Amino acid sequence: MTILSHFIISVVDILEIVIRAYTFIIIAAALVSWVRPDPFNPIVQLLYRLSAPAYNLIRKLKIPTVFGGIDIAPIIILLGLEFINRFVLGYIRALAYQI
Repeated sequence: MTILSHFIISVVDILEIVIRAYTFIIIAAALVSWVRPDPFNPIVQLLYRLSAPAYNLIRKLKIPTVFGGIDIAPIIILLGLEFINRFVLGYIRALAYQI
């Protein structure tokens, strides 16, 4: 394997870690939204600030996400992240092994 393939694989590994961390952030924000936390709590504010871009992207697509009072936007985001992790990053990793 060449230096370029090692570099690409390392970047893909880092991106996988970032996706996993963001997955936990989305899950934590969804769980926190169930209990009506103190909006001035710094952890709650951090979770909302980090998860807001993904929620805004889903809402910008005009996809109906509320069914029976339950918002499925976190599920859509988690499925999108898993798709990126498995398909896109998996494909890039496979290409890097071929170099």
